[in-house]
Amino acid sequence: MDRVAQRIGLFGGTFDPPHYGHLLLAQTAAEQLQLDQVLWIPAGLNPLKQGQQITSVAKRLRLVGAAISDNPMFQLSLVDTERPAPHYTIDTLNIIQAQYPTAELFFLMGGDSLASFARWRAPAEILSVAQLGVMRRPDDAIALDVLTNFLPTLPDRLNWIDAPLIEISATDLRNRTANGNATRYFMPDLVCDLIDTFGLYQRP
Repeated sequence: MDRVAQRIGLFGGTFDPPHYGHLLLAQTAAEQLQLDQVLWIPAGLNPLKQGQQITSVAKRLRLVGAAISDNPMFQLSLVDTERPAPHYTIDTLNIIQAQYPTAELFFLMGGDSLASFARWRAPAEILSVAQLGVMRRPDDAIALDVLTNFLPTLPDRLNWIDAPLIEISATDLRNRTANGNATRYFMPDLVCDLIDTFGLYQRP
């Protein structure tokens, strides 16, 4: 039987900058979960991250747009950049569900996020709105039995994603740029070009 409802993945993050690790994870999730679309949701500025320099929303939106520009399955969502903080996942999901009322939503996260999922705001409600697509990592230490005792619907809403382990971090890329090291094979050329144009991640 053909699927009727559109299957949409939600991929959030700071994306400062977006890199091939992000792209590979999103593509792998799309294939394994049979997604029709992946919404990339850049985070707004978080006032709680004291002392951490975060690139402006406008520039990060440009970077993400450049990173995903050659894949029609990937779309940029402004849901967390066009409303005031704080941005809770359940609120984001409810807004996306209202935008796509007939879609089946899959919230994409890493295993480390699942490990702390019980401490999120309204985790049971999150599971009622979206399924989870979880990318395991060797050190994510998930106590699945404990989570299931707290959230009995979790097993039916949990999808494991077998993604290649790509050790690329945005922090490392910012440091590489600041030190004048090459980043061309870590990010799409369009992203590298915009970083150069904006003069991002340079030492003061």
